[in-house]
This record gives sequence, C-alpha cells and structure tokens, in this order.
Amino acid sequence: MDTVTFMRDQEPGPGHPERRLSTKEAAELLGVKPETVYAYVSRGQLSSRRVPGGRGSTFDAQEVEALARRNRRENGGTPQPAAELAVRTRITLIEKDRYYFRGVDATALAARHSYEEIAEWLWTGRLRPGVAFTAPETSVAVARRAVEALPEHTGPTDRLRVAAIAAAAADPLRFDLSEDAVLGTARTLIPTLVASLPPQRRSHRDAGPLAHRLWARLSGRPADEAYLRTLDTALGLLVDHDLAASTLAVRVAASARAHAYAAVSAGLGVIEGPLHGAASGLAHRLLLEVLDHGDAAPVIADELRAGRRIPGLGHRLYPAEDPRARALFALLEEIPHAAPALAAARDIVATTARHAPLHANVDLALAVLTVSSGMSSTAGETIFAVARTAGWIAHALEEYGERPLRMRPSGHYVGPRPPQPLPEPFEPPA
Repeated sequence: MDTVTFMRDQEPGPGHPERRLSTKEAAELLGVKPETVYAYVSRGQLSSRRVPGGRGSTFDAQEVEALARRNRRENGGTPQPAAELAVRTRITLIEKDRYYFRGVDATALAARHSYEEIAEWLWTGRLRPGVAFTAPETSVAVARRAVEALPEHTGPTDRLRVAAIAAAAADPLRFDLSEDAVLGTARTLIPTLVASLPPQRRSHRDAGPLAHRLWARLSGRPADEAYLRTLDTALGLLVDHDLAASTLAVRVAASARAHAYAAVSAGLGVIEGPLHGAASGLAHRLLLEVLDHGDAAPVIADELRAGRRIPGLGHRLYPAEDPRARALFALLEEIPHAAPALAAARDIVATTARHAPLHANVDLALAVLTVSSGMSSTAGETIFAVARTAGWIAHALEEYGERPLRMRPSGHYVGPRPPQPLPEPFEPPA
C-alpha cells in the first residue's frame, strides 16, 4: 500500500463506479503542476494507482475533489499542497458513538476476551484463546535494575519508558523489523514493562493473566475476581483508539524505521500530557475531593472558578457517552466496594450537566476503578500506557509495511521573508 489518508478504504457502491483521473486531469482540478500532484501522494494526501501496462498513474476523482475543496477552504482559494497528515489504517474505526477493532465491536471483544487475546487480534487478525504473554528473566532483570535506579518520586510513565529502553539495550535482535520479530518483541515487551514496576504487596506472583500481574503493581489490596475482570476489561478497551497523539508519534517513529522498543518509547513520551494518558489522574483527584465533601457542587464550582475544565467529562469523538466508560461503569456497578466512588462520579456528571451537555469519558470510569480499589492517582496512567502498548505495536507493524519516511509534512513558513540582515549580538542589560 503506497498511500496515506484518514479516510477509510471505501469501495464504490453499486451503480457508482469509481472514477479515475489522469495526472494531468488531477493537476487541473487542483490548480497545481503535475509534479505537485505526486507531492500530494508522497505526503499522504492522495492515493495513486499505476495504469496497467502503462507508465502513468491514475487518481480517485472523489479523493481529488475532496482535497481541492479542503485546499480552497483552508487556503482562502489558493491551491497549495495540503499539510494535514492522514493515515490509512485497518486497525480501529470510530463511528456513531462506537468503536471497532478490525471491524469487530471493541466493547464486545473486551467483554468476552482477555487483553492478551485482543492484542493478538489487533496484531494478526487471529484470535488465540488462552494466550498469555511472558517475559524472559534476563529482560525483566535488566529492566528492573534500570527502574530501581530512578528517584523514588519518578512517575509511572517514566518508569515504563526507562524499562523499554533497558529492554531494548538487552535485545541484540531489536533492529529486525520483520513481522515475526516484531511480534516476538511485543509478546515479551509488554510483560517486561509490567514486571519492571515495583510491586505494592510482598506476596505476589508474576504469573497468570497480565491483569493479575499488573494489579499487584497498582494496589496493595488483594484482588477479587470482579476487580480483576474490570481491570482486564479496561486494558482491552484501551488497547487502541485510532490516531491518538501518542499513536501518531509511534507511527512517525516507525516510518523512520525505528525499532519497536523505540516506537513504544515515542508513544510513552506523548501520553504523559494531562490531555492524554495522564487525564485519569486528574479525574481521580477530583473524585477524591467529591467523596471528601460529600457533594460534587462545591468541588465543581471551585474547578470552574479556577478556570479549569472538569476532567473525566466529554470526548470530541463521542457526542454521547464514551462507550469505554459505559462498559466499565457496567462492571463497576457489580462491585459493592465501588458504589461510593461510582455515586460520586454520577454526581459529577449530573452537576455539570446542568450547564453543559457533557457525558462521562473513560478517564472518569478509570478514576472510579482506581479510587475504589485503593490505587494511587497515577494508576490510571499506568493502565492506559500498558494497554496502549499493544495498539502502538499494531500501528508500528502497519507502518513498517508502508513506504519509509512518508510521515514528512511540509512546514507552512510564516516568518520574515529572506533575505534578512545578520542578527546583532545580544547584550543583556547591566
């Protein structure tokens, strides 16, 4: 596949045969030179198809027309090479308040299959019942030593990033980007990341499903089956979510043919932001305040007075409730110990809904899980990072099959036009 676009593959419907344009026709429609048409292709804005038995290429007329309209809208009528980056993907589709992994409802998958099984489905398109990921002792030992050397206050994402780098350094085959090699890396890297985190209880076993092993790193309480099932479901729900910022970073790294460890490290570097993987920590702290006050109204008022947005509410891709939140809330309702946190979350939603039609998102659902199980405010970030690693690997695998270095948008320079005089030396005031 030699193209990139956010638009999913769309086959022409019955009675609507696909119209193809020559390079000249596409250039005329776009108002650019023929060589610029190929620049669109290299930047991922158009798809092309070679003419059978010929030397030229053809272009989807609907795609060209859509690009022409977008250029006119964004550039005030002046045709320019579009800078919007877009990626064709067969991994995740988000549509009408639902999302799908390889065309299968993601919430249904998470309800019936373990995190490891869902990861395998994303990577290979095959379901392997009972699959469990294990890590080599040497990889775990190297990662643990690196993590243990960090300051005590180090956050979970930093720990995971250091563990990934250490595991990479211990793997002499990390530069093998063949599908089998990358899958082998994925199946050992994820459990290595979990095993590198310090356990919260002395009596724990690094065995069983990944969710069981992760629980011992997040909570000092013994886990019952209901909580373990909820954690495993959360991991499955969070495996992937289309081209989120961290996933785009992973694909950029993979486009440059960075190995899988480095690609995952790129994703970990992005999710630390409060608008991405760390958002659940803000919701966790808000939930604790509401529980402390016994009422969401004064807490929401203080947040708004300080000019802060209310965490855990709203999602730009879901006008209604986030389907991931809905699935987790349904499981949490079955856990009596989660009832107070669940009631506080509903109070937050109801209080805010008086003024803004916002629904709960997955960060608020994660906060109910982490608060009610005695986890720290950073636990949701850890769950998110571990879960999303599988999705990042799926996107890296997809990107390794594309033309290298295609993730190279052109900058739209708006600075002073050259030539400018050489700058004068700066002298700070006395």
